Amino acid sequence: MRTVVLCGSRKFKSEIREFEKKLKDLGVVVFEPYLHSGQDDWASLSEDYKKFIALGLSHDHFYKIRMADVVFVYNKGGYIGNSTTLEIGYAVALGKPLYALEKDGELCRHVLFREFITSPEDLAKKLA
Repeated sequence: MRTVVLCGSRKFKSEIREFEKKLKDLGVVVFEPYLHSGQDDWASLSEDYKKFIALGLSHDHFYKIRMADVVFVYNKGGYIGNSTTLEIGYAVALGKPLYALEKDGELCRHVLFREFITSPEDLAKKLA
């Protein structure tokens, strides 16, 4: 079984966690995003500490992208934010196969995806 790293926006945290759980239940090894959600405390942090957190989370996810065989972008409604776009670029630079949930309106990103896969079951089949 090959491994997959999930990328996507924090705004889809619950859906990504559900997708991840189904993949794991199917026997897939999943490297999941941290999806930091400490927004209540965020405003009280210094700018330097915010940068430190952002840097740590970015490097953590880059490490997971390096470790995984395949990258899956959970882009519900075609939405891909700045961080996920950066992760896609990193994965492309490493030569990782990229799959996504849905097509988006951005042709330059669209052409980077090998296929659009709409269910954990179909992704697990692709990884077998």
